[in-house]
Amino acid sequence: MTSRELVYKTLEFKNPPHVPRQLWALPWAAIHHPWRLRRIKRRYPDDISSVGCRCEPSPVAKGNDCLPGESVDAWGCRFTNIQLGYIGEVKRPIVTSDDWSDVGNVRIPEEWLTFDIDDVNKRVRRSDKFMLSGHCPRPFEQLQFIRGTENLYMDLTDIPPKLAEFMERMHDFYCRVLTRWAQTDVDALSFMDDWGSQNSLLINPKLWKNIFLPMYRDYSDIAKKNNKKIFMHSDGYTLDIFPSLIDIGVDAVNSQIFCIGTNKLKQFKGKITFWGEIDRQHMLPYGTPKDITNAVRQVFDNLWDGGGCIAQCEFSTGSNPRNVEQVYKAWGKVLG
Repeated sequence: MTSRELVYKTLEFKNPPHVPRQLWALPWAAIHHPWRLRRIKRRYPDDISSVGCRCEPSPVAKGNDCLPGESVDAWGCRFTNIQLGYIGEVKRPIVTSDDWSDVGNVRIPEEWLTFDIDDVNKRVRRSDKFMLSGHCPRPFEQLQFIRGTENLYMDLTDIPPKLAEFMERMHDFYCRVLTRWAQTDVDALSFMDDWGSQNSLLINPKLWKNIFLPMYRDYSDIAKKNNKKIFMHSDGYTLDIFPSLIDIGVDAVNSQIFCIGTNKLKQFKGKITFWGEIDRQHMLPYGTPKDITNAVRQVFDNLWDGGGCIAQCEFSTGSNPRNVEQVYKAWGKVLG
């Protein structure tokens, strides 16, 4: 069975022979544990990947967001980074006016639409892995990069007309990007926004439903109309949004399930696939191998239903490489 077939069986709850794998290795891991990272990748290869593409170059993007210094994204947002292997933060928003009258400082990266569909399809055909699209809408996060987090929170309570207009333009752009990716041979489209603090959503759930859920519904609809799966990533405590994600047809969600609690998520077993993860706040840095094995078993017992779990793990800041490897050893044994 190919990796692609394995993931489809998992997403559709059709009793796959084993749990599919995916490792997310941040630059920190490659810098601090290069040989351990290579060994994990060799012993436990991924079943899920994303396909790259070549677009026309951005006229404004520059720098490397994982190197110390300043980098600029394709929207014109400036990131300041003080540490090697970490992604920086926006310290100087490009929209500083409360009425968004200076929104003209933001550029929408139309060059993302210039990738060659035939080239993407060739890349997909060269692999038997389950392939995700190369671009990933992130409306809430991109608005934070543009405006600054605290300012944006204030703006969302009483949306200025120019912000509302820009959000429509941004959403239209993201829909066009996903529609173009839906014309390729990738298996799934994806989108992301980090929505949770340690114990709640970052904004009122009603506000989330009114403003952002309609965008996500459109992304899911694009995927479904083109016979694609749809994946989402969102960090933090996101329990409140799971029913809505299921309702709009999201197939898999990457979330911090130990921050939320697998016992609280058990109610959604068999309705959505839990695309990882194992606790990287406490377990991966400080746990024992036995702790890791027990954590994997907890996920399997609470969330597996003839499918519905992907052995995704993030090898990030402070993770003990032995524990990361133990995650995959343990997942390899749960179906016996």
